[in-house]
Amino acid sequence: MSITQAILRLLSFRISKEEMFGFTKNHFIAGLTGTWLVGIGRYWDDPGASTLQHAGLGSVIYIFCLSAFVWLIILPFKVEKWKYFNVVTFISLTSFPALLYAIPVERFFPLDTAARINVWFLAIVASWRLALLFQFMKRYCDFPGYIVTAVTLLPVCLIINVLSLLNLERAVFEIMGGVREKTANDSAYVVLLIITTISYIFILPLIITYIIGIANYRKKNGS
Repeated sequence: MSITQAILRLLSFRISKEEMFGFTKNHFIAGLTGTWLVGIGRYWDDPGASTLQHAGLGSVIYIFCLSAFVWLIILPFKVEKWKYFNVVTFISLTSFPALLYAIPVERFFPLDTAARINVWFLAIVASWRLALLFQFMKRYCDFPGYIVTAVTLLPVCLIINVLSLLNLERAVFEIMGGVREKTANDSAYVVLLIITTISYIFILPLIITYIIGIANYRKKNGS
């Protein structure tokens, strides 16, 4: 099977557990390259983006951080063939839907319309990638639904909370306060603020569910 076929199977939720076990360095290189290009496309028209973001390196760093969180969070379950390489390869290959961010909608539509389109792009890409991660956890680890939900959302919430502490809230408050010029990305930042608030609310219940899940899974599997 070619790399392109593997990516299409992954993005269409058809990839099997055996195919995930069989990820190679070529799959990883394809995912890493896609993540880098998508990162460049996402911020190329955003004047407020940092040099790191314009270079696409922010997206690359993000997938390694997210993969590390996911790998560490699943480690206590002692899942068979649980390898960081497979995790980071899978997550890198889910980057391709974010090509939607590279479409310069503000050049074809009024600013308000472009802002709404960007919000829809954000919702589509985030939902798609989260669903892919959910499937990865369920198919690769064979977890019951409540554990899949906890281990899928927990690393995402942790990273969102950390990013919000670094710069997200400041950026949104500047937008809402009129400190900088409005752009077509502003509504997306407001949505991110809402997501951040939700992640704060759910972080504790997710941690509790996660701990219970480890105990139940180990008891069931005699480990």
